[in-house]
Amino acid sequence: MTTQGDRTGGDQLRWWQTRTFVIAVALASIIPLLWPQIPPLVDLPGHMGRYRVQLAIDDNPWLSQWYDFRWSLIGNLGVDLLIEPLAPIFGLELAVKLIVMAIPALTVSGLLWIAREVHGRIPATALFALPLAYSYPFQFGFVNFALAMALALNMFALWLRLGRLNRLRLRAAVFVPLSCLLWLCHTFGWGVLGILAFSAELIRQHDIRRNGAQHGWVNAFVRAGLNCLPLALPMVMMVLWRSGDHVTGKTQDWFDWRWKMNWITMILRDRWMPFDIASVTLLFVILLRGVRDQRIEYSRNLGLSAAFLLVVYILLPRIVFGSAYADMRLAPFMLAFALIALRPRPGVSLRGASVIAAIGFSFFAARLTATTVSYLIYDRAYTQALAAIDRVPERARVVSFVGRRCRDDWAYTRLEHVPALLLERRMAFTNDQWSMAGAQLMTTRYHDAGGFAHDPSEIVTDRPCRGQWWRPISKALGQFPRAAFDYVWLITPPAYDPALVRDLTPVWRDETSTLFRVNRLEDRPAGTE
Repeated sequence: MTTQGDRTGGDQLRWWQTRTFVIAVALASIIPLLWPQIPPLVDLPGHMGRYRVQLAIDDNPWLSQWYDFRWSLIGNLGVDLLIEPLAPIFGLELAVKLIVMAIPALTVSGLLWIAREVHGRIPATALFALPLAYSYPFQFGFVNFALAMALALNMFALWLRLGRLNRLRLRAAVFVPLSCLLWLCHTFGWGVLGILAFSAELIRQHDIRRNGAQHGWVNAFVRAGLNCLPLALPMVMMVLWRSGDHVTGKTQDWFDWRWKMNWITMILRDRWMPFDIASVTLLFVILLRGVRDQRIEYSRNLGLSAAFLLVVYILLPRIVFGSAYADMRLAPFMLAFALIALRPRPGVSLRGASVIAAIGFSFFAARLTATTVSYLIYDRAYTQALAAIDRVPERARVVSFVGRRCRDDWAYTRLEHVPALLLERRMAFTNDQWSMAGAQLMTTRYHDAGGFAHDPSEIVTDRPCRGQWWRPISKALGQFPRAAFDYVWLITPPAYDPALVRDLTPVWRDETSTLFRVNRLEDRPAGTE
């Protein structure tokens, strides 16, 4: 394959093509995560609560009264496994932070490595893909998924490199265990790696010439499939996982075109809607220039990869095995591959490429700065909310209600799973844990809590929301079983009738949250029932 470096006829690396630059931008990508003690990702505190149970349940048997934790072979164990060796060394919270910080750095390095393997040199246009390290799925806190995708990018780059060097036997031997480890991290990452590897092999096999004749596409398709067999072993693991009697979760909500279009606009969703949408629009303008500008072209290799991901995005339902937002998770990577597929055509001046690189790097820096500021604001909200935790004793049973609106606000409060930090820090019961057998290692077993035992019982609204299981706050405060809980924690709740909490004693409050102690019959104030 002819590389960009060969076409330009020069051996001198430009500033954005050097190893030093790649290392620098990978390290720079972790800047937004340096200050917050807990990365402000929506679902992450909930996962941290599960990690605490994972580490502590053997020495704290009361946790078994509330949660059932069982190790099993499932394709969703990335951070769960890494916590085992790292938490004893760094402590749980720092270990989680270090793992999360590695995700954007690995995403950036993976995208640039792929671009280099395919083009020979990193094209200036590839810099526009770097902000996608902080895409909406990462902001949502899908940490096992995000880690698996970051690893998949780097594994795909390694796949391309070994193929370019014709080290096919070594590649086959290496990728049998690597594919299994990637599947354990998250099934989605393994599936995407298979799609990318097949698309690259399809192009490579088509371009191989034997006896002066080029192979046809049918022959290339068969050979590409055979060469990807080293990635197939996790299929057996998948069958074992999904065939168990304990497994629940449906696959549904196909071809919801309205949401598929929405996910595209939300690829860089964080806090400021005009800025986030303008940023995504800029990326699509860059892609359009690749079609119309005679100075830019698409790599067939990465262009086919992006096309394959687009087809999968269209076919993928919103919910897979009970896990929501399946198609949303793929959208940023589909766009990222389309961007790194771009490259200057032969004859483009170095000055012109430098201007493109400068604009791309400025875009990355602007997005990084905005994300850093956004995370500082979210961190203040976390710090304010978490002041209540010190007032809760260990082993307490806490029902939490976090307010939100029916309307999907662009800037999430990211407080929905903050109650899980009671479990992580105080080993108290919280009602925000996910409980779906076969999807995660832990399920909730606190039967006395009834319908207030697990997610989404922690979410409350000011009125019923169509298509959601969330309770209005009046219903939640009126119906939760008092005998099952010791405390009630209201976090940014909607307005409610004070009569609903007459039998609760406030022990802490600030301008956004209140912590109540549940009064028992013997110590309730006179005149309450």
